[in-house]
Amino acid sequence: MCGIVAYKGARNPVEVIINGLKRLEYRGYDSAGISGFSDGNVLTCKKQGKVSDLQGKLLDDGISSLDRIGIGHTRWATHGEPNDTNAHPHLCNDGSLAIIHNGIIENYESLKEELIRNGYHFHSETDTEVLVNFIYFLKEKEQVTTEQALRLALNRVVGAYAIVMISKDQPDHLFAARKGSPMVLGIGKDEYFIASDATPIVEFTNVVIYLKETEIAIINDAGYTIKSLDNTIQTPHIDTIDMELEEIEKSGYEYFMQKEIFEQPESIANCMRGRISSDKGELVLGGISEYANALINAKKITLLGCGTSWHAGLVAEYLFEDICRIPVEVEYASEFRYRNPIIKEGDVFIAISQSGETADTLAAIQLAKSKGAIVLGVVNVVGSSIARETHEGAYLHAGPEIGVASTKAFTAQVTVLSMIAIKLGLIRGTLTQSQFQLLIAELEQIPQKVSKVLTANDQIEQIAQEFYQAENFLYLGRGANFPVALEGALKLKEISYIHAEGYPAAEMKHGPIALIDENMPVVFIATQDDSYEKIVSNIQEVKSRKGRVITVVTEGDKVAPSMADYSIEIPKSNPLVSPLLAVIPLQLLSYHIALKRGCNVDQPRNLAKSVTVE
Repeated sequence: MCGIVAYKGARNPVEVIINGLKRLEYRGYDSAGISGFSDGNVLTCKKQGKVSDLQGKLLDDGISSLDRIGIGHTRWATHGEPNDTNAHPHLCNDGSLAIIHNGIIENYESLKEELIRNGYHFHSETDTEVLVNFIYFLKEKEQVTTEQALRLALNRVVGAYAIVMISKDQPDHLFAARKGSPMVLGIGKDEYFIASDATPIVEFTNVVIYLKETEIAIINDAGYTIKSLDNTIQTPHIDTIDMELEEIEKSGYEYFMQKEIFEQPESIANCMRGRISSDKGELVLGGISEYANALINAKKITLLGCGTSWHAGLVAEYLFEDICRIPVEVEYASEFRYRNPIIKEGDVFIAISQSGETADTLAAIQLAKSKGAIVLGVVNVVGSSIARETHEGAYLHAGPEIGVASTKAFTAQVTVLSMIAIKLGLIRGTLTQSQFQLLIAELEQIPQKVSKVLTANDQIEQIAQEFYQAENFLYLGRGANFPVALEGALKLKEISYIHAEGYPAAEMKHGPIALIDENMPVVFIATQDDSYEKIVSNIQEVKSRKGRVITVVTEGDKVAPSMADYSIEIPKSNPLVSPLLAVIPLQLLSYHIALKRGCNVDQPRNLAKSVTVE
């Protein structure tokens, strides 16, 4: 959600921070701001809107540079509406401390009451302004240093935070801390960078430290120190990030979402690279080797995710149950811990997340682990919180996903989960060696088949022209393609703001059929599998009520297309892997409809890429 960028070094902090905030625009935000030192004073500029609006205000205010240090922020509103006043950074009452914050301080109201009793006043509605004043209050009351006051305050607050703070009495210092929200420290040559993730840092350095839970970083002219909340010096693990600058740029595409849709042949291949070989009959998943026996002997597997990751989990439910004959439950991570779930020691969970920072999924992981469960992770971002919190797992290797609406991460998640299911089926004896080899051969062909689906882009754009003014959409599928229907509906509503719903096709008669008329577009995933004849019947039911039908069909099919207004073909494939193909036309349809409606496909309103608050 909120984006954090801070810098200390010889470069112009304004330029570094503004460019860094632009790199973080994919996270979703409604305002932006910057603070730093000029002639010994804390200078702050903030503005509702985009980073470009902040640049305009900086120009109007005559702020072109800062003195070697600065902090910047993009805010996604939680406490208080989006406006200039609620934007970050926030200052304490005397202006000597400035802070940026990602997360939620849950006990801010009681802290605010305490501060008001002590004569403090507030300009904004935010929990962050309460936090910075609370730090200052403790600093004055206890007569301690800024670092000590920060530590005292963080021991009192309840909630999640990633913060960076500057202090007028220590103008060479940056103070950073995290709990429940990600933060990375980049180490350059006599310069330091702090950010919510590595994207603003990669053009300057690939040497980073991922701060751990409740760690504090102090950066000054002497270097950096990492401490725990109890003031114990930590020895950090220094990582080298494997990311190239061109991976987070558009590379000739007009939009990141467009680029990421068309990258899927490569990103799916990267998921399998070094893991799968049909020629050798091999499928190797080294990341889960230590806990392989737990999977093999599992009586049940629970998959955890939110949004698109939950849909990937639903696809995987069909795969694990069909291939491995293991009962599977798929849980919304956001609901899981609030319903007093039954968790037994040794139960197996798989947590799915693109960013690896999803707050609800992290909370669910922590609950499962506290009950003795084994938790594996399927994440994209290397070194992320979920990657560190789970016992073991598998990275997607899909490359950075910048567009807020997930595309290549979904297909990468399904690919990795498919490989786990296929490997597990072989070991458990529910797949024969020949069946195993057929399935991995099918997977290896998916990148080439996705490339073929993408050649239908122009055709899909023409279909979008017919439907971009629709007010509602219905998506229907059966079996493993039911989650694909859910994902198609989610993509459309995310980026075009059209109301869309996904249903199992058989459920249409149990309510949704009442919506069908000549104005209702209905998208059917009607690939040739065991339920094909049933879904053909569903198409007939819609057409008899004058519904407008778009079908995604298997190449060469003549029956379903003959009933549809529009049809999009995908190559023939095993039904267990066909969701990887069927979802591609739905991504393109959403993309083109959104563009024709004048929507920002990379940064849809109200949405954030990495949901790091509950």
